[in-house]
Amino acid sequence: MSAQEAGAPAPAQLPVLEPQFGSHAQQDFARSFGMWVFLASELLFFGPLLLGYLVLRMHYPAATGMASRHTDMLLGTLNTAVLLTSSLLMALAGHAAQGEERRRAARLLLATALLGIVFLAVKGYEWHQEFDEHLFPGLGFRPDDARDAGTLHAMELFFLLYFAATALHALHLVIGVTAALWLAHGLRRPPPRGPGNETVELAGLYWHFVDVVWIFLYPLLYLTARGGG
Repeated sequence: MSAQEAGAPAPAQLPVLEPQFGSHAQQDFARSFGMWVFLASELLFFGPLLLGYLVLRMHYPAATGMASRHTDMLLGTLNTAVLLTSSLLMALAGHAAQGEERRRAARLLLATALLGIVFLAVKGYEWHQEFDEHLFPGLGFRPDDARDAGTLHAMELFFLLYFAATALHALHLVIGVTAALWLAHGLRRPPPRGPGNETVELAGLYWHFVDVVWIFLYPLLYLTARGGG
């Protein structure tokens, strides 16, 4: 029985085997392990911001709650739904790629990227609102409910962490959208000219990481602190 009759991909459909690897299985494992190491290193970006938020929340719970109530919970919830849906589509794209349904995987990747762009557009509109309300940290920071200098300072620290965390998350999402669009275009061609199916799985790991980061940011910035004060 031939490889094609057995359901295995034909040799021409396999990605290029790099000379440092002895088999495609070893190459796939190395790529997957490398992606996990990369994602673990990404925690060095978000970890200090989350730690700073927790310290601020512990020392200034009332001011943190006041600042959090200035965020738009409706837009934050909408973006959470958008990102969770995009993560589902990315998982389906990975499943389609593993099943050799490259055209279907490409369409799902395009839909994933589109939802990522929707998320960025909503977040951009939200930032615009916050700029108009003088909530960007700096000389123009003037929330209308700050009672004293201490409260004003704590609220400014909250928004400093808010803008830093959401901007860093948006940057990672831009990278994810770019990768999804590139893969959707590349899947039109079979390996070795086009990307291998395992590349979709690696992009999925990155996309889900960005999703998980938002799952932490959403309750911290929009929900939890609203109870303070």
